[in-house]
Amino acid sequence: MSNEDYLKDISEIKNLMNKSSRFISLSGLSGILAGIYALIGAATAYYIVSTYSRGYLMLDGKIFYICVAILLAVAALSIITGIYLTTRKAKKNGEGIWDTSSKRLVANFITPLIVGGLYILIILDQQKYGQTGALMLIFYGLALVNASKYSIGDIRYLGYTEIVLGLICALLPGYGFWLWVLGFGVMHIVYGTIMYFKYDVK
Repeated sequence: MSNEDYLKDISEIKNLMNKSSRFISLSGLSGILAGIYALIGAATAYYIVSTYSRGYLMLDGKIFYICVAILLAVAALSIITGIYLTTRKAKKNGEGIWDTSSKRLVANFITPLIVGGLYILIILDQQKYGQTGALMLIFYGLALVNASKYSIGDIRYLGYTEIVLGLICALLPGYGFWLWVLGFGVMHIVYGTIMYFKYDVK
């Protein structure tokens, strides 16, 4: 066998090991749609706040709970869409949907989100509202970076971007809404588009 044959065999073995340890069927289209959902939700919340609440949110006010409901709806739609499109892609690729790699992916992704969500609830209960947007971006970014070890490595770049935006948001809390829109809306669309053309289109 020539050196080229050995290199080819090593490359194939490396690819097989990579596929067995990583869940690579994440859908770029789900990222695009998640960004669109976030933009629609943000536009709806902005309209409601600017029209009916004199431009500010009160924790015990009706408008606040409407905005929370919008946020939860965006998250639910994003999760449902992500599961559906990822499952469809995994079946198409002949990849297991709930195997060891996907379990590791979910565990590493959801742990920082749960911790972050609980921390945000704690500070809201203490009436410390100013850093909520920053914390959402930072913990989401940490979740993406943590999960990238068991999935498409490129998602860590989205994670780093979310973390940086979260830190900027902490420095400039007055721009929290727009940085949230940039992080969860625009960057998801940009990332999803790149991933779609890089991995989904064949």
